[in-house]
Amino acid sequence: MSSEVVLKVDMMCNGCVGAVQRVLGKLEGVDSYEVSLEKQQAVVRGKALDPQAVLEKVAKTGKKTELVSSA
Repeated sequence: MSSEVVLKVDMMCNGCVGAVQRVLGKLEGVDSYEVSLEKQQAVVRGKALDPQAVLEKVAKTGKKTELVSSA
């Protein structure tokens, strides 16, 4: 079963985007992700993702992070 988690992430620059991408790239179960500086969001796709675990992992970058949706 594939799932999608959408997060709102406060990012100021491409360095912030890179930090979020590095964290998501190491997260188990993630198949793909899109991080947008313009939209201030991260869309994460994978198998049986735990939205709370994804949120906590991205929040560890120091960026203010909110769960927008999960399916």
